[in-house]
Amino acid sequence: MLVSHHLMVLAASGDIGTLVNGLSPEWGPFGKLGATGRTVVQALMAGVVLFLLGRAILGAAHMKLGEGQQDYAQVSKGKKEVSGSLVGVFVVASIGTIFTIVYGMGI
Repeated sequence: MLVSHHLMVLAASGDIGTLVNGLSPEWGPFGKLGATGRTVVQALMAGVVLFLLGRAILGAAHMKLGEGQQDYAQVSKGKKEVSGSLVGVFVVASIGTIFTIVYGMGI
């Protein structure tokens, strides 16, 4: 099954929980939020991840364009954008775990 087809099937249900299943914090401090609060957190996390992935794609385009024009400053800028964006995606995707650990240490 193609990835685009899989996303279309998930989007057809109309529930944001199916689209951002990996970004659904339902434990620790997030467990005390209501369903609406969790949905808002999920939507914000998904939006940030999409923004960062778009920025990584833009950085890759800068790298490719810089290589074509022999502009090493642009290649360096693209590498920084890609690496920074991917680190940001990792942090946002694991923020539920980080909050749970910190919350658990506080109890």
